Amino acid sequence: MPVIAVIDYDMGNLHSVCKGLENAGATPKITDVPREIEQADAVLLPGVGSFDPAIQHLRSRDLVSPVQDAIASGKPFLGVCLGLQILFDSSEEGKEPGLGIIPGVVRRFKSEPGLTIPHIGWNRLDLTQPEVPLWQHLQHQPWLYFVHSYYVDPIDSAVTAATVTHGSQTITAAIARDNLVAVQFHPEKSSTAGLQMLANFVQQIERRSLAMSH
Repeated sequence: MPVIAVIDYDMGNLHSVCKGLENAGATPKITDVPREIEQADAVLLPGVGSFDPAIQHLRSRDLVSPVQDAIASGKPFLGVCLGLQILFDSSEEGKEPGLGIIPGVVRRFKSEPGLTIPHIGWNRLDLTQPEVPLWQHLQHQPWLYFVHSYYVDPIDSAVTAATVTHGSQTITAAIARDNLVAVQFHPEKSSTAGLQMLANFVQQIERRSLAMSH
């Protein structure tokens, strides 16, 4: 069973993510120890809350380099919700610089008549990079569960792997580049489609381990 380091920096309910990974056949390990992150087969960066505290918690625990190193190492890496946003350069929500792994800015939904902010609830995903391993065996335009007021706006639109439309605004709901995938929605709260994604992530890790052992 592949070991997935779930990075613990006091920003999110890790229990439901871990349960989803266990159901998919992996061993989640909640950790803030750089060595354990380095030794894991894959890394998951969760996150709920605000941009600045998230970055401050990561820095205070000396977790910025381990996150950057894990992504650079080529092992499968999955960011969820705030774990997507902090990969960017900066956010309109705060003043702290982000991790700068994906060039771009985190923006707030623009107000428009009849639009609720935050964007909360189920919405349809449009897959703009359909070949991403995380999307395998999903229905066309799967329904996923969202809770957010801010969204990522990458400079290079080629990294956008899926979009979602809220009101008249179509925004990036997921990014993918090499071994890195990060999503704005909550797979662990997204019923069948979300659990399928977590299973796909585990299968991707197993395929990589198999390829490396030959």
